[in-house]
Amino acid sequence: MTVCLLLLTVLALTAAVPAPRALTRADWPEREPVVALWVWQCLVATVLLCCLTALVLGAAAVFHTVRDHVFAPAPPAVTAAYDLSAAPAWAAALTLLLASGAAWTTAMLGRELTEARRRRGVARAQLREPDLPAGLPPARGPLLVLEDEYPDAWWMPGHPAQLVVTTGALHRLTGHQVDAVLTHERGHARAHHDWLLHLSSALATGFPRIPLFAHFCDQTHRLVELAADDTASRRCGHVTTALALIELNQHRGVLSCASSHRLLGERVDRLLEPPPRLPRGRRALTTAVAALVPLLPLLITFAPGLTALA
Repeated sequence: MTVCLLLLTVLALTAAVPAPRALTRADWPEREPVVALWVWQCLVATVLLCCLTALVLGAAAVFHTVRDHVFAPAPPAVTAAYDLSAAPAWAAALTLLLASGAAWTTAMLGRELTEARRRRGVARAQLREPDLPAGLPPARGPLLVLEDEYPDAWWMPGHPAQLVVTTGALHRLTGHQVDAVLTHERGHARAHHDWLLHLSSALATGFPRIPLFAHFCDQTHRLVELAADDTASRRCGHVTTALALIELNQHRGVLSCASSHRLLGERVDRLLEPPPRLPRGRRALTTAVAALVPLLPLLITFAPGLTALA
């Protein structure tokens, strides 16, 4: 078991420190934001699985009750292969640390989801549809037109989920530009980007000093926008999508040279001069390798038992 705990610790540290730093320095994620999001999720899953499996092994070594439940269906040879009775002295401290981290992670996720639900409730209460002539029923469906001179559009998750666009945006944009904006927001909805944003924000808030979680939060906010831009540009065209972004945001001053909102300017430049995509074979290989990485903690954990059964 000591070897398993050491290997899980090394794997978690590798995935949490050098791997995210190397990924942030790479230039291919801008070309393939969907693949990059998948790689980030696999790295996070690897670290979380390392912590979870190490917690289970440590708790089984320290507490006989946990050991009896975890290894109850296992043959005696499998239990003996883990040598739980010879657990090192630091196993108890590691188990306590991992248990505290698991509780803190759960608390941060709960707080993030609670705050998100509260913000959605406040936003829904402030929505005001345009006044309709007498006798016309209110509109029903996922698209909500909001009476507001401020040009904007956004996806509001929840029950029911709604795609909100203001009358100011409809007046400012052309028909094709409106289609690009709506396609962009539908891209967020289909990929469930809101869940990714909640997860990354909760982990970064709970563990701000861990490079993986800090970079995961920053990159997720950036990559989900690039991915939605690609969805819109493939259907409506790169120039149309770029012009829609400019029309919706130029009144905010975020496209000026003095603005600190660099992401929007980078998105417009990327749409006007789209980078070449990676070859299909490299995309498939990157996706497959990333999917295999979270299996390493499971392989390390089950290796002694599988060896005993062989």
